[in-house]
Amino acid sequence: MSAEAKSPPSLKKYLIRLGGSAAVLGIMFWILPLDAIGAAFSRVSIGLFVSVLAAFLILHVFAALKWWFILDRRITPLQAIRAHFAGLAAGLCLPGAISGDAVRGGMAYGAMRDGPAVVAAGAADRLIDFLALLILSLLGAALSLSDGGNLGLTLKVLVIFAGLVIAAGIGLRLLPLVWTVLPSLPGRALATKITGAFGALLERRRHLLLTLTLSTAIQAGFVFLSLSLAVSAGAEIASMHWLFAWPLAKLIAVLPVSLNGLGVREAALAGILAPLGGDAAIIFAAGLVWQAVMFVAGGLGAMIILMVGKPASL
Repeated sequence: MSAEAKSPPSLKKYLIRLGGSAAVLGIMFWILPLDAIGAAFSRVSIGLFVSVLAAFLILHVFAALKWWFILDRRITPLQAIRAHFAGLAAGLCLPGAISGDAVRGGMAYGAMRDGPAVVAAGAADRLIDFLALLILSLLGAALSLSDGGNLGLTLKVLVIFAGLVIAAGIGLRLLPLVWTVLPSLPGRALATKITGAFGALLERRRHLLLTLTLSTAIQAGFVFLSLSLAVSAGAEIASMHWLFAWPLAKLIAVLPVSLNGLGVREAALAGILAPLGGDAAIIFAAGLVWQAVMFVAGGLGAMIILMVGKPASL
Protein backbone atom coordinates (compact mmCIF):
# COMPACT_ATOMS: atom_id res chain seq x y z
CA MET A 1 0.00 0.00 0.00
CA SER A 2 1.36 3.43 -0.95
CA ALA A 3 2.17 6.11 1.61
CA GLU A 4 -0.56 8.27 0.10
CA ALA A 5 -3.13 5.55 0.62
CA LYS A 6 -2.11 5.19 4.24
CA SER A 7 -2.52 8.90 4.97
CA PRO A 8 -5.83 9.61 6.71
CA PRO A 9 -8.03 12.22 4.99
CA SER A 10 -7.73 14.59 7.96
CA LEU A 11 -3.93 14.55 7.68
CA LYS A 12 -4.14 15.25 3.95
CA LYS A 13 -6.38 18.25 4.64
CA TYR A 14 -3.97 19.45 7.30
CA LEU A 15 -1.01 19.20 4.90
CA ILE A 16 -2.94 20.99 2.14
CA ARG A 17 -3.80 23.84 4.50
CA LEU A 18 -0.26 23.95 5.82
CA GLY A 19 0.97 24.16 2.23
CA GLY A 20 -1.50 26.95 1.50
CA SER A 21 -0.26 28.98 4.46
CA ALA A 22 3.38 28.36 3.52
CA ALA A 23 2.74 29.43 -0.08
CA VAL A 24 0.99 32.68 0.87
CA LEU A 25 3.61 33.54 3.50
CA GLY A 26 6.40 32.79 1.03
CA ILE A 27 4.88 35.10 -1.58
CA MET A 28 4.36 37.89 0.94
CA PHE A 29 7.93 37.66 2.26
CA TRP A 30 9.15 37.70 -1.33
CA ILE A 31 7.23 40.77 -2.53
CA LEU A 32 7.45 42.87 0.65
CA PRO A 33 10.68 44.48 1.93
CA LEU A 34 12.12 42.26 4.65
CA ASP A 35 13.84 45.15 6.42
CA ALA A 36 10.50 46.97 6.81
CA ILE A 37 8.88 43.81 8.19
CA GLY A 38 11.76 43.29 10.63
CA ALA A 39 11.63 46.92 11.77
CA ALA A 40 7.89 46.63 12.39
CA PHE A 41 8.44 43.50 14.50
CA SER A 42 11.08 45.27 16.59
CA ARG A 43 8.74 48.15 17.46
CA VAL A 44 6.23 45.90 19.25
CA SER A 45 7.29 45.66 22.89
CA ILE A 46 7.10 42.50 24.97
CA GLY A 47 4.97 44.37 27.49
CA LEU A 48 2.36 45.25 24.86
CA PHE A 49 2.40 41.68 23.52
CA VAL A 50 1.73 40.26 27.00
CA SER A 51 -1.00 42.83 27.66
CA VAL A 52 -2.72 42.01 24.36
CA LEU A 53 -2.42 38.28 25.10
CA ALA A 54 -4.03 38.75 28.53
CA ALA A 55 -6.88 40.79 27.05
CA PHE A 56 -7.25 38.22 24.24
CA LEU A 57 -7.67 35.43 26.79
CA ILE A 58 -10.22 37.44 28.78
CA LEU A 59 -12.25 38.10 25.63
CA HIS A 60 -12.20 34.38 24.86
CA VAL A 61 -13.56 33.65 28.33
CA PHE A 62 -16.52 35.86 27.40
CA ALA A 63 -16.74 34.06 24.04
CA ALA A 64 -16.93 30.75 25.92
CA LEU A 65 -19.72 32.10 28.11
CA LYS A 66 -21.56 33.31 25.00
CA TRP A 67 -21.46 29.76 23.61
CA TRP A 68 -22.54 28.45 27.02
CA PHE A 69 -25.52 30.81 26.86
CA ILE A 70 -26.44 29.50 23.38
CA LEU A 71 -26.26 25.97 24.85
CA ASP A 72 -28.97 27.17 27.27
CA ARG A 73 -26.50 26.74 30.17
CA ARG A 74 -26.84 22.96 30.07
CA ILE A 75 -23.21 22.53 31.14
CA THR A 76 -21.31 24.41 33.83
CA PRO A 77 -19.51 27.68 32.98
CA LEU A 78 -16.17 26.04 33.81
CA GLN A 79 -16.91 23.16 31.42
CA ALA A 80 -17.78 25.68 28.71
CA ILE A 81 -14.54 27.62 29.24
CA ARG A 82 -12.43 24.44 29.20
CA ALA A 83 -14.14 23.20 26.03
CA HIS A 84 -13.79 26.57 24.33
CA PHE A 85 -10.06 26.86 24.99
CA ALA A 86 -9.53 23.26 23.93
CA GLY A 87 -11.27 24.11 20.66
CA LEU A 88 -9.10 27.21 20.31
CA ALA A 89 -6.04 24.99 20.48
CA ALA A 90 -7.33 22.38 18.05
CA GLY A 91 -7.14 24.58 14.97
CA LEU A 92 -3.59 25.62 15.83
CA CYS A 93 -1.80 22.83 17.61
CA LEU A 94 -3.30 19.45 16.80
CA PRO A 95 -2.26 17.36 13.78
CA GLY A 96 -4.86 16.09 11.34
CA ALA A 97 -6.75 19.37 10.95
CA ILE A 98 -9.09 18.53 13.83
CA SER A 99 -11.82 21.15 13.84
CA GLY A 100 -11.85 23.43 16.86
CA ASP A 101 -15.64 23.36 16.79
CA ALA A 102 -15.58 19.55 16.79
CA VAL A 103 -13.26 19.40 19.82
CA ARG A 104 -15.31 21.99 21.70
CA GLY A 105 -18.53 20.24 20.77
CA GLY A 106 -17.14 16.84 21.73
CA MET A 107 -16.31 18.07 25.22
CA ALA A 108 -19.79 19.59 25.57
CA TYR A 109 -21.35 16.34 24.35
CA GLY A 110 -19.45 14.45 27.03
CA ALA A 111 -21.36 16.49 29.61
CA MET A 112 -24.73 16.86 27.83
CA ARG A 113 -25.14 13.67 25.76
CA ASP A 114 -27.31 15.65 23.31
CA GLY A 115 -25.52 15.68 19.96
CA PRO A 116 -28.13 17.61 17.93
CA ALA A 117 -28.29 20.41 20.52
CA VAL A 118 -24.48 20.67 20.58
CA VAL A 119 -24.22 20.77 16.77
CA ALA A 120 -27.02 23.34 16.49
CA ALA A 121 -25.44 25.54 19.17
CA GLY A 122 -22.05 25.33 17.44
CA ALA A 123 -23.57 26.31 14.08
CA ALA A 124 -25.54 29.17 15.66
CA ASP A 125 -22.46 30.41 17.51
CA ARG A 126 -20.43 30.44 14.30
CA LEU A 127 -23.16 32.25 12.32
CA ILE A 128 -23.58 34.82 15.10
CA ASP A 129 -19.83 35.53 15.06
CA PHE A 130 -19.94 35.93 11.27
CA LEU A 131 -22.85 38.36 11.59
CA ALA A 132 -20.96 40.32 14.25
CA LEU A 133 -17.94 40.62 11.95
CA LEU A 134 -20.18 41.76 9.10
CA ILE A 135 -21.82 44.38 11.34
CA LEU A 136 -18.44 45.77 12.41
CA SER A 137 -17.08 45.79 8.86
CA LEU A 138 -20.20 47.52 7.57
CA LEU A 139 -19.87 50.10 10.35
CA GLY A 140 -16.25 50.70 9.35
CA ALA A 141 -17.30 50.96 5.70
CA ALA A 142 -20.02 53.49 6.53
CA LEU A 143 -17.59 55.61 8.55
CA SER A 144 -14.98 55.41 5.80
CA LEU A 145 -17.46 56.36 3.07
CA SER A 146 -18.74 59.29 5.11
CA ASP A 147 -15.13 60.46 5.34
CA GLY A 148 -14.72 60.32 1.57
CA GLY A 149 -13.08 56.89 1.37
CA ASN A 150 -13.37 54.75 -1.76
CA LEU A 151 -13.75 51.08 -0.81
CA GLY A 152 -14.78 49.77 -4.22
CA LEU A 153 -14.46 46.04 -4.73
CA THR A 154 -13.95 45.16 -1.06
CA LEU A 155 -17.40 46.49 -0.18
CA LYS A 156 -18.88 44.19 -2.84
CA VAL A 157 -17.00 41.26 -1.28
CA LEU A 158 -18.55 42.17 2.07
CA VAL A 159 -22.04 42.03 0.54
CA ILE A 160 -21.24 38.58 -0.89
CA PHE A 161 -20.18 37.33 2.55
CA ALA A 162 -23.40 38.69 4.05
CA GLY A 163 -25.36 36.74 1.46
CA LEU A 164 -23.42 33.57 2.26
CA VAL A 165 -24.14 33.89 6.00
CA ILE A 166 -27.85 34.38 5.33
CA ALA A 167 -27.85 31.45 2.91
CA ALA A 168 -26.15 29.22 5.50
CA GLY A 169 -28.81 30.03 8.08
CA ILE A 170 -31.61 29.31 5.61
CA GLY A 171 -29.86 26.14 4.47
CA LEU A 172 -29.82 24.74 8.00
CA ARG A 173 -33.57 25.24 8.27
CA LEU A 174 -34.21 23.59 4.89
CA LEU A 175 -31.80 20.67 5.42
CA PRO A 176 -34.55 18.00 5.85
CA LEU A 177 -35.83 18.76 2.33
CA VAL A 178 -32.76 16.96 0.97
CA TRP A 179 -34.31 13.67 2.12
CA THR A 180 -37.58 14.55 0.38
CA VAL A 181 -35.68 14.50 -2.91
CA LEU A 182 -33.31 11.66 -1.91
CA PRO A 183 -35.23 9.50 0.59
CA SER A 184 -32.62 6.72 0.54
CA LEU A 185 -29.84 9.05 1.70
CA PRO A 186 -28.58 8.07 5.19
CA GLY A 187 -28.56 10.43 8.19
CA ARG A 188 -32.11 11.74 7.94
CA ALA A 189 -32.95 11.23 11.62
CA LEU A 190 -29.84 13.08 12.81
CA ALA A 191 -30.38 15.94 10.33
CA THR A 192 -33.99 16.29 11.46
CA LYS A 193 -32.92 16.46 15.11
CA ILE A 194 -30.23 19.05 14.34
CA THR A 195 -32.68 21.15 12.32
CA GLY A 196 -35.22 20.92 15.15
CA ALA A 197 -32.62 22.02 17.69
CA PHE A 198 -31.55 24.89 15.43
CA GLY A 199 -35.19 25.91 14.97
CA ALA A 200 -35.67 25.92 18.74
CA LEU A 201 -32.70 28.28 19.03
CA LEU A 202 -34.20 30.64 16.46
CA GLU A 203 -37.40 30.83 18.50
CA ARG A 204 -35.43 32.42 21.36
CA ARG A 205 -35.08 35.77 19.57
CA ARG A 206 -34.19 37.87 22.61
CA HIS A 207 -31.69 35.22 23.59
CA LEU A 208 -30.04 35.39 20.15
CA LEU A 209 -30.09 39.20 20.09
CA LEU A 210 -28.24 39.25 23.40
CA THR A 211 -25.62 36.79 22.13
CA LEU A 212 -25.22 38.80 18.90
CA THR A 213 -24.65 41.95 20.97
CA LEU A 214 -22.09 40.15 23.11
CA SER A 215 -20.38 38.67 20.03
CA THR A 216 -20.17 42.11 18.41
CA ALA A 217 -18.58 43.54 21.56
CA ILE A 218 -16.07 40.66 21.72
CA GLN A 219 -15.12 40.99 18.05
CA ALA A 220 -14.79 44.76 18.46
CA GLY A 221 -12.38 44.05 21.30
CA PHE A 222 -10.30 41.85 18.98
CA VAL A 223 -10.36 44.59 16.32
CA PHE A 224 -8.93 47.21 18.63
CA LEU A 225 -6.42 44.87 20.26
CA SER A 226 -5.04 44.07 16.81
CA LEU A 227 -5.08 47.78 15.95
CA SER A 228 -2.97 48.53 19.03
CA LEU A 229 -0.35 46.08 17.75
CA ALA A 230 -0.43 47.65 14.29
CA VAL A 231 -0.02 51.18 15.67
CA SER A 232 2.85 50.00 17.85
CA ALA A 233 4.47 48.42 14.78
CA GLY A 234 4.35 51.80 13.04
CA ALA A 235 1.14 51.62 11.01
CA GLU A 236 -0.47 54.95 10.18
CA ILE A 237 -4.03 53.94 9.42
CA ALA A 238 -7.38 55.42 10.39
CA SER A 239 -9.22 53.36 12.99
CA MET A 240 -12.37 53.35 10.82
CA HIS A 241 -10.40 51.80 7.96
CA TRP A 242 -9.07 49.14 10.33
CA LEU A 243 -12.60 48.53 11.60
CA PHE A 244 -13.67 47.90 8.01
CA ALA A 245 -10.71 45.79 6.92
CA TRP A 246 -9.87 43.56 9.90
CA PRO A 247 -13.25 41.79 10.22
CA LEU A 248 -13.37 41.34 6.44
CA ALA A 249 -9.88 39.81 6.42
CA LYS A 250 -10.95 37.47 9.23
CA LEU A 251 -13.96 36.35 7.18
CA ILE A 252 -11.77 35.76 4.12
CA ALA A 253 -9.41 33.67 6.28
CA VAL A 254 -12.28 31.25 7.00
CA LEU A 255 -11.83 29.83 3.49
CA PRO A 256 -10.37 26.29 3.87
CA VAL A 257 -7.09 26.98 2.09
CA SER A 258 -4.78 27.70 5.02
CA LEU A 259 -3.91 26.63 8.56
CA ASN A 260 -6.34 28.59 10.72
CA GLY A 261 -6.08 31.52 8.30
CA LEU A 262 -2.29 31.85 8.71
CA GLY A 263 -0.94 33.92 5.85
CA VAL A 264 -4.32 34.46 4.20
CA ARG A 265 -5.58 36.76 6.97
CA GLU A 266 -2.42 38.86 6.96
CA ALA A 267 -2.24 39.05 3.15
CA ALA A 268 -5.92 40.00 2.89
CA LEU A 269 -5.55 42.68 5.56
CA ALA A 270 -2.51 44.20 3.86
CA GLY A 271 -4.22 44.04 0.47
CA ILE A 272 -7.39 45.75 1.71
CA LEU A 273 -5.59 48.50 3.63
CA ALA A 274 -2.86 49.31 1.09
CA PRO A 275 -5.24 51.31 -1.17
CA LEU A 276 -6.48 53.12 1.95
CA GLY A 277 -3.02 54.37 2.87
CA GLY A 278 -1.67 51.49 4.95
CA ASP A 279 1.94 50.32 4.61
CA ALA A 280 1.60 46.70 3.44
CA ALA A 281 4.83 45.53 5.10
CA ILE A 282 3.90 46.99 8.49
CA ILE A 283 0.31 45.73 8.28
CA PHE A 284 1.57 42.26 7.35
CA ALA A 285 4.05 42.24 10.25
CA ALA A 286 1.40 43.40 12.72
CA GLY A 287 -0.86 40.60 11.47
CA LEU A 288 1.85 38.04 12.16
CA VAL A 289 2.28 39.40 15.70
CA TRP A 290 -1.47 38.95 16.18
CA GLN A 291 -1.10 35.42 14.85
CA ALA A 292 1.61 34.84 17.48
CA VAL A 293 -0.86 35.94 20.16
CA MET A 294 -3.31 33.35 18.82
CA PHE A 295 -0.68 30.60 18.80
CA VAL A 296 0.33 31.28 22.40
CA ALA A 297 -3.35 31.23 23.42
CA GLY A 298 -3.75 28.01 21.44
CA GLY A 299 -0.83 26.51 23.32
CA LEU A 300 -2.60 27.24 26.59
CA GLY A 301 -5.67 25.56 25.15
CA ALA A 302 -3.58 22.51 24.22
CA MET A 303 -2.54 22.23 27.86
CA ILE A 304 -6.25 22.10 28.72
CA ILE A 305 -6.75 19.24 26.25
CA LEU A 306 -3.89 17.29 27.84
CA MET A 307 -5.27 17.85 31.34
CA VAL A 308 -8.92 17.11 30.50
CA GLY A 309 -8.35 14.27 28.06
CA LYS A 310 -9.86 13.23 24.74
CA PRO A 311 -13.30 14.72 23.95
CA ALA A 312 -16.29 12.46 23.49
CA SER A 313 -17.44 11.62 19.98
CA LEU A 314 -20.61 13.34 18.78
